Amino acid sequence: MMLTKFTLKPRATYKYMLNTLFVIAILMAGTTLPALSQTIKGIVVSDAGTLPGANINGKTFKTTVVSDLQGVFSLVAPDTGMVTIEFKYMGYEIKSMTLKLIKGVNDIGLVKMMPDTKSTLGEVVVKGTMAPSQAKAYSIKRNANAIMDVMAADAIGKLPDRNAAEAVQRMQGVAVARYHGEADQAAVRGTPFSWTSTLFNSNRLPSSNVMGNRSSVLDVVPSEIIQYVQVAKAITPDMEGDAIGGAINFITRTAPTKRTLNVSAAGGYNTFSKNGTYNGSLVYGDNFLKGKLGVIVAGAIWSRQWGSDEFVTSYNTGSANLQQKNSINTVLFKRYMGERETKGLNLGLEYKITPLHKLFFRGMANKFDDIRPVYESYVDYTNTRFQYNYRYSHYQTTLNGIEVGGENQLAPKLKLDWSYSNHKSKYFLETPPTANGKGLPIATFRQKITSGFNNLSSDGKRYWSFDSPNGVGGTADDFQSGIKDVNEVMSADKLLLSQMVISQLDNSEHDQIGQLNLKIDATSKVHLKFGGKYRHKERISTFGSNFVYLPGAALGVPNSPALRSLSSLQTTNFPKGTTFFGNMKGNYNQYIVNPLVKEQLFDMFSTSFQSTNGIMDATSKTNPTALYTGTENVSSGYAMAEIDATERLKIVGGIRNEYTSTTLIGMKSTTSGTPAVVSITPSTVENNYNALLPMLHFKYKLSEKANVRAAYTRSFVRPNFGDMTPGGSTNTTSAPMTISKGNPNLKPTFSNNFDLMGEHYFNNIGILSGGLFYKDISDIIFTDVNMQNIGGSDYMVTQAKNLNKASLFGFEMGINRRFDFLNGFWSGFGVEVNYSYIDSKTEVPRLGNANVMDKTGLPNQSKHLFNTILFYERNGVMVRLAGNYRGNSVETINQQLGSDFYTWSAANFTIDASATVSITKRLKAFVELNNLSDSPVKMYMGDKRRLTSSESYGSRGQAGIRLDILK
Repeated sequence: MMLTKFTLKPRATYKYMLNTLFVIAILMAGTTLPALSQTIKGIVVSDAGTLPGANINGKTFKTTVVSDLQGVFSLVAPDTGMVTIEFKYMGYEIKSMTLKLIKGVNDIGLVKMMPDTKSTLGEVVVKGTMAPSQAKAYSIKRNANAIMDVMAADAIGKLPDRNAAEAVQRMQGVAVARYHGEADQAAVRGTPFSWTSTLFNSNRLPSSNVMGNRSSVLDVVPSEIIQYVQVAKAITPDMEGDAIGGAINFITRTAPTKRTLNVSAAGGYNTFSKNGTYNGSLVYGDNFLKGKLGVIVAGAIWSRQWGSDEFVTSYNTGSANLQQKNSINTVLFKRYMGERETKGLNLGLEYKITPLHKLFFRGMANKFDDIRPVYESYVDYTNTRFQYNYRYSHYQTTLNGIEVGGENQLAPKLKLDWSYSNHKSKYFLETPPTANGKGLPIATFRQKITSGFNNLSSDGKRYWSFDSPNGVGGTADDFQSGIKDVNEVMSADKLLLSQMVISQLDNSEHDQIGQLNLKIDATSKVHLKFGGKYRHKERISTFGSNFVYLPGAALGVPNSPALRSLSSLQTTNFPKGTTFFGNMKGNYNQYIVNPLVKEQLFDMFSTSFQSTNGIMDATSKTNPTALYTGTENVSSGYAMAEIDATERLKIVGGIRNEYTSTTLIGMKSTTSGTPAVVSITPSTVENNYNALLPMLHFKYKLSEKANVRAAYTRSFVRPNFGDMTPGGSTNTTSAPMTISKGNPNLKPTFSNNFDLMGEHYFNNIGILSGGLFYKDISDIIFTDVNMQNIGGSDYMVTQAKNLNKASLFGFEMGINRRFDFLNGFWSGFGVEVNYSYIDSKTEVPRLGNANVMDKTGLPNQSKHLFNTILFYERNGVMVRLAGNYRGNSVETINQQLGSDFYTWSAANFTIDASATVSITKRLKAFVELNNLSDSPVKMYMGDKRRLTSSESYGSRGQAGIRLDILK
C-alpha cells in the first residue's frame, strides 16, 4: 500500500503528459496529412557505410535538414514537380540531385557520396583508414545542438581499447579510473564519477556499482558492440538532466545498408602474469524482405590472464599524538593473479513498415567474470606480528536488456518516436558454496614476531624517515622490515588461523523505461520538440554486510581446540609470474607464502569444519542494517525549441523537469540504556524531490568551417542510494564508540553551468577546438562526522549531509591535424592532441571545530588531463602511438584531521600503441600494445612520499587479423 501511494502522483502525471502528446500528434496529423506528397526520404551512404550528420539542402526551395545517426533524412518540399537538392559531407564531393516529386512519399533510397578526389584526402578515404571515421564524428559534432565530442566505432578499433571506459579515455576532458590495470569508470570534466551520466542509446544505464553510488562500471561492455560515443559537455532539454559533469552516450550498432560480415581474432601476452590472452569478434549485418528488415549482430569475447603487485601502507591516524598520526600501522605486500573474461552480444532489428514508419528492437547481453585469488602478507608494527590473508574472489557482473520502439513520420512537419526498455545490471559472488551466505571468503592467519624491530624511531613507532622525529625509517620504494632476527620470517608452521570473514558485496539494479518524443516543424526555421519519460528502478544491496567467524581459542574460550596452522591445511604452490615485487628495490621473497587450495578455503566455512575446530559465529548484531532494497520512480518531461534566428545564428532553448520518488526498506539499529543496549528494527524511508532545469544554447556560424557555441544549462545529480540507506550500525567496542547511519532527507546537488566553445574544421578532416567552462554547484553531499552525546555516552556519528557549495572552472583545447601539406612519405603523419585544465574549490568543516574550514577540490578531480596521439596513415599502413595523462586528484577527505591527511591519487601517464597493415582490400593484420610505460598507479596521504598504495601490473600486447568477408 505504501508503494502504491508513493508512486501514484508521478505515474498519473506521466500518463496525463503522454495522453496530451498523443492528442497533439493526432490533431497535427489530421491538419497536415495532405502535404505528405512533398516528403523526400533517403539514406546518405558511402563506401565507408552510412553518413550521419550530412547536410541536405533544398536548392530550389529553402529547407535544410541533417541526416541522423543512421544517415536517414526526411526533407519537406513546398510543392510537387521538379526540385533540386544538394548533399554536403566533410571529405566528400558535393552531390546534387534533380527530382520530379509526385504525390505520395518520394523515397529516393540510398544516396551515395564520393570521396573528394581534388586532394590526397580522397586516396585516404578510399583506402579506409581513420579519415572516414573522423569525418563521421566531426559531422555529428558540427551539427549537434549540444556541446559534445564524438567518436565512431572504427576509430575505437584503431586503438588498443577493449572496453567502453578505455575507449572514451582518448576524448577531450574525459578521465578514467583504472582498476588493476584496466579502465572501469569514466568522468567528464574532472567531476566525481557519479556526476557523469552514462547512457546507452540515450537511456541512463542501471548501476550495480559495489560502493552503492550511481556511477556505471563500464568494464562489462566490450568496445566492439559500440557504433558511436557521444560525450556531451553541455546537455539539451531532451537529454537526461542528472549530469553535472556531462553525459557519455554509447550508441550500439544498427543494421547496415548492405550485407556485411567481418571477423577479427587475436592472441597476446601479459608481461606480469607471463600468460597468454585472446580475443575475437564477429559483426554480421544484412537486409531482408526487399530492404524492409535490417539485422545486425555483433559479438565479442576477450579473455586474459593478468596480475599485479600492490604495496600498501596504513597509518596510525587515530593516535592521540599529532606526530604519531603519521606513524606506520601495517605494511602489506599484496599480489593478484587471476583471469578475466568479457563477453558481449548485441542484436539490432529494424523493420520499415512504410517509408514513413519503422519499428526497431535492440538487445544486449554482457558478462564480465573477474577471478582474483589474492595473497596478502602483512608486517604489523602496532601488534608486532605477521599477518597472512588468502581470499578467492570470483566477481561476476552482468548487464542485459532489451529496447523496442518506433519512429513515425505522422505528417511532413510532425514526427513521433517512442520506446520501452528493460535493463538489469547485477554484481554478485556465488562463493563459498559451503556457506549459507554467499560473498567474498577471507581467511586470516597471524604469527607473533618475537625479536621485535630495530628501525623504530625514538618514540617507539615506525615511520618513513622524512616523518620520523630522529630521521630513522627508510623509504617506501626500498622497504626494510627492520625485524631484529633476520631468520624470523613468515612460516606456514607458525601462521595460525585467527579469523574468517564472508564479505557480502552483491548489488543489482533493474530499470524499466518508457518514453515518447514529438517533434513539430512549426516553420522552416522553428522546430519544436516535446517529450516525456518514466523510469521505474528496483535496487537490492548487501554491500557492507560481513559474516565474521572466530576460533574459540582466539577468544579465550576454555577447552577450545588449538588454533590451526596454515601448514596443517591443504595448500598449493604460490602462482608463477613476474618477479615478486620486482618493481621495488630489494628482495621480498620472504613474504611469499604458499596459499590455501581454493576448495580448502571453501570447506573452512562449512558447519563440520567450524564445529571440529571450535570456530564461533561472531557476526555483529548490527550486520542486517547494511542490507536494503529500494525503488525509485522518475517522471520527466521537457519542451524545447530550435530556432534558426539568422542564416548564421541558431538558438536552442527549453526546460526539463524531473520528479524523483525514492523508497528504501531496511533495518536500523537503536541504542539505549547503560550499558548501551543495541536493538534492530525494520525501517522504511522516503525521499521525494523535483528538479526544474532551464537550458539555453547559442551556435553562431563564423564560416562554413567554424562555429562558436555558448550555453547556459542547469543540471543535477541524485543522492547515492548508499547515503540514504535506512540502516545504521553501532559499534560499542571501539574507542570512541561509533554510529554510522543513512540520511533519507538528502537533497540533490544542483549546478548552474556556463560554457563558451569554438571549433574550426580543416579541409583535410581535422579540427581545432577550445573553450571555457564554469560550474556553480550547490548542496554538495559530503560525509559528515561529529561527536554526539546519546543516552549519556559519547558517540562518533557518521552521516552524509548537504553541506557545501562548490565552484569549478576550466578550459580545454584540442587539435587533430594531418600533415598532408608535406610531400611523399611525410604526408602520412598527423597528430591529435587535447588538454584540459580544471580547478574546483569547496570548503569542508573540520570535525570538532566548526570555525575551521578546510579548502579542497572535488573528489576524483584532476587539474590536468592530457591526450596525445602521433599517427601515420599511408599506403595501407596505419601506426598510432598514444599517451594518456591524468593529474593527481584528492580521493578521500579526512574531516577529522584536515588536508594534511587527505588521500590522493598520484599523477599517471600511460603509453599505448597500435599498428594495422592492409594485406588485401579485405584482410588487415594488427598489433596492439598497452601500458608500454609500465606506469604504476599510486596513492598517498598528504605528502607524495607518504605512500598509501602503489600498484604495478605490467604491459600487455596482442596481434591478430581482421577480415571483411562481405563489405
